[in-house]
Amino acid sequence: MNQEQKRKPKRKKRGAAVAAVFCFVAAIAIVGTYTFKDYKETQKEQLLAQTKTSDNTNEAGRQEQSEETTTDMIVNEVELPEESQLQVAQGDSDDSEDDTAAQEEEAEEDTKSSKTSGTGNTVSFNSGSKLLWPVSGSILMNYSMDKTVYHSTLDQYKYNPALIISGAEGDQVISAAPGTIKSIDKTAETGTTVNVDLGNGYELFYGQLKEVPVKVGDYVGAKTILGYVSQPTKYYSVEGCNVYFEMRKDGQPVNPMEYLVD
Repeated sequence: MNQEQKRKPKRKKRGAAVAAVFCFVAAIAIVGTYTFKDYKETQKEQLLAQTKTSDNTNEAGRQEQSEETTTDMIVNEVELPEESQLQVAQGDSDDSEDDTAAQEEEAEEDTKSSKTSGTGNTVSFNSGSKLLWPVSGSILMNYSMDKTVYHSTLDQYKYNPALIISGAEGDQVISAAPGTIKSIDKTAETGTTVNVDLGNGYELFYGQLKEVPVKVGDYVGAKTILGYVSQPTKYYSVEGCNVYFEMRKDGQPVNPMEYLVD
């Protein structure tokens, strides 16, 4: 009996200790639960605050960008007419420059015409007109377009549309009739060649020249120096120094001998 009475207080003490520990753990659990809930609520509030701040910032940025775009559109709308006016002004300036250039070119043509016709010697050649000899020399090869003639340098027979007149290197070559310098060219066969327009479809060609003092567009009277006899080209090396003298009517060769004075 005494032993059982002694054991009962010990059991009571153990039960009380267990209950106390259990209460303590429960209290900690309850405090932890509320603390965790408070932490989650705090985090949620902070996240909502950041989201609102970010939305406000983005909205402000969009508004600012929209305002800049609107401002640029307004500026462009204001500046566009000025650019258009500038382009129109430039176009008018270009047209004015073109008109000025055309007027200058026309004036230059008029000047050339006056130089040609203002000398008192009209450019008009006809079937009854006569030609001077362009150089003093003998005929090395006659004009022949109805039959072939022998070319010594080429060693062959062929048609010859010009007179080949001998001359010493450096001799003067004169204009056989009044006319206008139409062209000055250099070819392999006739060397430096001066083309003179006599008018009415007549033309004269003077080949194998050098040191030509005239230029295209010049008016030349009879006996005007057109150049000097040069060394012959390879097509006339056997014939020697000469003047290639060709006459055309409406682009077709004619015989100069029919017009040369005796």
